[in-house]
Amino acid sequence: MTLTRLSLTDFRNHAEAHFRPGAPFIVLHGENGAGKTNILEAVSLLVPGRGLRRAPLADMPRHGGDGGFGIAAEIEDIHLGTGTDAAAPQRRKVRINGAGAAITSLSEWLAVVWLTPAMDRLFTDGAGGRRHFLDRLVLALEPSHARHASRYDRALRQRNRLLTDSRPADPEWLDGLEKAMAESAAMINAGRTRLVEQLSHRLQAAPPSPFAVPAIARDHAASEDSGHLRDQWRQTRSRDRAAGRTLHGPHRADIIVTHAATGQAAALCSTGEQKALLLSIILAHAALVADIRREAPIILLDEVAAHLDPARRAALFARLAATGSQVWMTGTEAGLFQTIDTQAQFVEVRQGRLII
Repeated sequence: MTLTRLSLTDFRNHAEAHFRPGAPFIVLHGENGAGKTNILEAVSLLVPGRGLRRAPLADMPRHGGDGGFGIAAEIEDIHLGTGTDAAAPQRRKVRINGAGAAITSLSEWLAVVWLTPAMDRLFTDGAGGRRHFLDRLVLALEPSHARHASRYDRALRQRNRLLTDSRPADPEWLDGLEKAMAESAAMINAGRTRLVEQLSHRLQAAPPSPFAVPAIARDHAASEDSGHLRDQWRQTRSRDRAAGRTLHGPHRADIIVTHAATGQAAALCSTGEQKALLLSIILAHAALVADIRREAPIILLDEVAAHLDPARRAALFARLAATGSQVWMTGTEAGLFQTIDTQAQFVEVRQGRLII
């Protein structure tokens, strides 16, 4: 999975940007605020979801533009596009080979995973970030995961609205929504469980590395079948009505990550160890996707090299090259990436312009 063309129109601080990647490593370098991460974000929006920043659509159009934005890309002979129109800025559209398509269909053509500085808090913040991280990993392996998650979220929102409405909810209507939720939840839980099992095997078999190796497990909610979930939701309607939301289900699940060598919870590890654990997961996952889908995913790494010593940078670049992925990296200094010079395409980003 390699992008052969990327074009941005009125996206963030890029009025017009056109770029043809031509190497395994794409190195975006320049001053802080130049727009490097914006390019990574654009690539991350070529799969379902809200992108690597999880930003509202309203934040994405360029100031001074017409109020909409566009992202276009090519992968082999497939043309992908996404963005918004000024007339409907809150509705994201997708086009595949010129025809309108559902956002969830993007995952059938492309798999993208990323690591950003904001994810340094993944193990110490709430479960929501870890859940989104896990679902992105699942999505790269199983494109249908996006449809199951979308259906579940839609039914969940409807259930919450019914429970919080001033009028008593129709029990049969709630039964129908909970049945739909349970069917999607079973698929979501199964996909997450498969990913954790496959990734755990891959991590255990990983070659020696200077990066700490994590052990990953799901919480107990992963084992709940659809029948148990339906019973649980039926019995907790009063509690959920009082809370104003559904308090149980895959939307509340978590993953448990520990340092395999020490047994220490990832949340209690040092910042450097946590970064290493994340890198180990990303590298193992890329190799897993390449094996199962026969195509390596695109990897986006934002400001990762600056926090590694030269030996670990060299080890990281070697492991990334071995994945076969197209890797997009950002940094303020091009010198951080000189050891991959023969495999890299260097692009300077200067105030929304690409200097190639």
